[in-house]
Amino acid sequence: MSAPCILYYITDRSAFPGDESSQRHHLLEKIREVAHAGVDYIQLREKDLSTRELESLARAAMAAIRECSQSRTALLINSRTDVAVAVHAAGVHLRSSDINPRDATALWRRGAGAPARELSPRDPVVGVSCHSPAEVAQAAASAAAFAVFGPVFEKKDATPAGLNLLKEACRAHIPVLALGGITLANARSCLAAGAAGIAAIRLFQDNGISAVVKQLRG
Repeated sequence: MSAPCILYYITDRSAFPGDESSQRHHLLEKIREVAHAGVDYIQLREKDLSTRELESLARAAMAAIRECSQSRTALLINSRTDVAVAVHAAGVHLRSSDINPRDATALWRRGAGAPARELSPRDPVVGVSCHSPAEVAQAAASAAAFAVFGPVFEKKDATPAGLNLLKEACRAHIPVLALGGITLANARSCLAAGAAGIAAIRLFQDNGISAVVKQLRG
């Protein structure tokens, strides 16, 4: 039996309507919905926030996930290992220009060893953004938990990699999640190319999560 499709929701509160308070409210409601539906990972990717604002939102996101007692959803913080440790998140998502996963894990272990942070997991989940098969291979060699490869189909100001490069990237010994213009109509082609799962903003944020999860895992 094949492994279930890994699902990865990447947040963008600015896409929700209203002012900052309304956007935060909508985002936390979406996180609750995602956790209830059993999506594997959420990446909190609110890069415009200050450290204090990001930490506050991350704590609220963790609380929203915990409201679903049966949830297996894990929260990762984009690029900020320090914030991830402080809020007891499951891990961190690294950009291709960030430190490598082994160094991030070493920093995590030092931070998680502090008495005030003893609830943080000893070993983090570390995902890495990759834009070429070579970067995916490097992520695998650096002990990342998974790689997010894209854009496969579309992204503003970026050339799509396409399914052939995705297929090549998926030959690395690491789960590879497809990102970039993923829809319910084209997701199957990414999985057929070897992707272990789907990462997306709009696919999850603009649709009913339960229906999306059912179709991707059905």
